Amino acid sequence: MRTQRQVVDYSLQKRALLREVQSGRVGTYEVCDASPYLKNAARFHGEATEERCPICRRENLTHVHYIYGDELKQSAGQARTSAELSVLAMTVREFQVYVVEVCRGCAWNHLVEQFLLGRDGLSAGDAESRHGGAVAASGSAGPTRGDSRAAKRRREARR
Repeated sequence: MRTQRQVVDYSLQKRALLREVQSGRVGTYEVCDASPYLKNAARFHGEATEERCPICRRENLTHVHYIYGDELKQSAGQARTSAELSVLAMTVREFQVYVVEVCRGCAWNHLVEQFLLGRDGLSAGDAESRHGGAVAASGSAGPTRGDSRAAKRRREARR
């Protein structure tokens, strides 16, 4: 999505947790604890992936996108599809999206990533496309949480 920014990826936490499960230090009953609400959200609003469940290895995982933000009012906390997120991103100033992967078979669930969406990101996105992928560093307060190491190095090299 064009306005996606401040992405936080939780894949390292997932790998660590799966190592704990495989070693027997954490039981599957502790990680396969999806609530009925999360399972229903996966069923009705989730998006199927090609990735197999790391616990049961029988079913593919489903991604559920939850939205939060001040402008959303009563819609905050609801699950939305990617198509709905695109529409919201053009109409709402800024909101947070949390992506949760769910196995509808064994109830495995884990936070995959979180990011910001909204119209506020359009001006930064437009500047990125004009300047070859990097925003001009005029008055920048330093790197944001979502910056990669390579982006930080490129920014330091320009200064």
